[in-house]
Amino acid sequence: MSAVCRTLNFLTIKTLKEGAVLSPCGWFVSARSKFSKTRIPNEHFAERSKEHAKYGGDPEQPHKLHIVTRVRSVMRRPYWEKDIVKYFGLEKAHKPVIHKNTPSVNNQLKIIKHLVRIQPLKTPHGLPAEEDMADTYINSKGELIVRRLLQPVDQKAIES
Repeated sequence: MSAVCRTLNFLTIKTLKEGAVLSPCGWFVSARSKFSKTRIPNEHFAERSKEHAKYGGDPEQPHKLHIVTRVRSVMRRPYWEKDIVKYFGLEKAHKPVIHKNTPSVNNQLKIIKHLVRIQPLKTPHGLPAEEDMADTYINSKGELIVRRLLQPVDQKAIES
């Protein structure tokens, strides 16, 4: 037995006789205490209205939809972050998913903000109609592009 272990055993026996409890290994820290929800600081959940100008947003007219893309792996992350990633449908990396900009969604996205990229969904041509939904795509700038179906022109309108 090494001198360190003998010293620790002696300290443990001595403190147990005195009534205090000491773990046999002083350097052992439970992994469960390292990863708990209580370790997330409260400033992560504070309102950040000062940053709207930095990201080009308007606090009075916020965007309605987010484009959420997972850019980092969830390996070696706590179980609640993995659960949130699965809940939002972000199992595949670099596959964009659209979610509403609501407080409940935003509170969950704050917990996994280090794993995802969040962009506002811009609609320069307006929201698409039901029949145009099949011909829409999102470009790299985060804009929803609608390829509208061409309608036949009325011949009567051209003649008059």
